[in-house]
Amino acid sequence: MSEGKLNILLVEDDDVAAESVGRSLRKNGVEYSITLAEDGLVALDVLRGKHPERRIAKPYIILLDLNMPRMNGFEFLQELRADNELREAVVFVLTTSSSDEDRTHAYRENIAGYMVKAAVGPQFSKLAKLLDSYLAAVKLP
Repeated sequence: MSEGKLNILLVEDDDVAAESVGRSLRKNGVEYSITLAEDGLVALDVLRGKHPERRIAKPYIILLDLNMPRMNGFEFLQELRADNELREAVVFVLTTSSSDEDRTHAYRENIAGYMVKAAVGPQFSKLAKLLDSYLAAVKLP
């Protein structure tokens, strides 16, 4: 990305998937700062500046898993879009679900894209390329 540093909030309860995302981004030469939130409640605390240790600064995008404990991805999206300070956040869903119903539901919450983990390539290789191309073409809020 040519204009400054991007921050990523990775909302993912699977440690292996989270590490794979980070490794893929680094391997592809894309240096993003990644903040991990293990569920939607932690992610909201981070975004609202209420988490005791984790912070995220703008510009940022959110990579969101759907199937998580405590607050799942859909509940997170609903809460995010209802918050006047956070509603414009750019969210990409990164999930194992290839369900048409889940995809339709997610797009109704104004996500930027829906990616099925198995389709993003080995070790999430296509994710880094997608993010790099997306961020080269758009201005984030």
